[in-house]
Amino acid sequence: MATTLFDDFSPISSKQWKQKIQFELDGADYNETVIWNSPEDIQVKPFYHRDEFSKAATVETKVTEFKICQNIFVYDIDKSIQRALNTIERGAESLRFTIENEKTDVQQLLESLPLENRIVYFNLNFISIDFVKQLDAIAIQKKSTFYCNLDPIGHFAREGNWFTTSDKNNFETIENISKATSNTTLLSVDLGLYQNAGATITQQIGYSLAHANEYLNRTPNALKQIVFQVSVGTNYFFEIAKLRALRMLFKLIANEYHPDIDCHLLVTPTKRNKTIYDYNVNMLRTTTECMSAILGGADAIANLPYDSLYHKDNEFGDRIARNQLLVLKHESYFDKVDNPADGSYYIESLTMQLAEKGLALFKDIEANGGFLKLLNDGTIKKKIQESAAKEQELFDSKKEVLLGTNKYPNKDDKMKHDLELFPFVKVKPRKTLITPIIEKRLAEKLEQERLELE
Repeated sequence: MATTLFDDFSPISSKQWKQKIQFELDGADYNETVIWNSPEDIQVKPFYHRDEFSKAATVETKVTEFKICQNIFVYDIDKSIQRALNTIERGAESLRFTIENEKTDVQQLLESLPLENRIVYFNLNFISIDFVKQLDAIAIQKKSTFYCNLDPIGHFAREGNWFTTSDKNNFETIENISKATSNTTLLSVDLGLYQNAGATITQQIGYSLAHANEYLNRTPNALKQIVFQVSVGTNYFFEIAKLRALRMLFKLIANEYHPDIDCHLLVTPTKRNKTIYDYNVNMLRTTTECMSAILGGADAIANLPYDSLYHKDNEFGDRIARNQLLVLKHESYFDKVDNPADGSYYIESLTMQLAEKGLALFKDIEANGGFLKLLNDGTIKKKIQESAAKEQELFDSKKEVLLGTNKYPNKDDKMKHDLELFPFVKVKPRKTLITPIIEKRLAEKLEQERLELE
């Protein structure tokens, strides 16, 4: 009869493990010493055991299919074309173009690119039926998959104003675009805005679901798929669980409208914990964040260059960011197994707890009039500010550490003459319908003080 290694060992219960830990603590209280409370009010235990495991999260993560995405800001079309060709040649599998002007010649931009069977995203800072119709025709011609990432609610939250005069006009335009196109996915939810502004993971999940639910209600004809543009932070296992919980809950909610609606996760590392001093540490941060994105089930990942805060787009920063993902995919074999987090009691527990808390917040938002109502009356911004202030206090008191910035800084590090971009919150005086939600990095105040002393 065949035996396994585990036949030689007696099973150990969770109770026995706790007793052993309590003994090693030499009288210290177990709950106060080894259990810590996260900002999401989740108690994290020192170990997780099958004795205490009740239910696994039902979520499919097709990790073997994730794509390496390259961000390209379109200003000079010829340079954008050259950059796209170069990045595809060097390993990028999909592209995300940011286009701010609807007069951009998108036909010229795309005609020479090898886009067959390739996914391409378009972040548009405007809303135009004619422009999207052009993209739809090119998608057919190129045999490509295009995502337009239109997000009028996200634009409203970020800028304080709608694309056009009113919310009704924006939703009607989305519906009209949907009727005029057939091969392009239209809608997106900018979840990264909430994360980069300081929202907790529970808030990110609850707000993004309520945000998406507005589209499910108001633009039913445009519901082929919704792209969630997600930012992931440095809390490794929590971020894996966040993506899994988000996918699971969206499926739950979308099934109430149409069982075939799916979400597509386009993930980028957060800017919130990135720094201009000791900037090479940013590469370590983005590496673990990309790992969380892969294991959490991202459909595509666009890495953040280590110098993106203070340098204009450049070949070296792009290459390093892309190579981080290439190493994870082709040398670390992160793409070899689907559902890699399944069976991890810790990740499964976090997924279920975040899902329960995110769903409770979603239900509370809906009970109080829905996401747009709370966005209009300032509730969403206020709640995010409260969470951001708590995290800022932890950073300022060095309880939340950014190495090289608020702990072990290099006093000889000078940055004033290396800033090609303004790396802090920009003030844009203008008349707005609501006070915008503002993204802000944790290290901004400390960095400004250091710059003044250089």
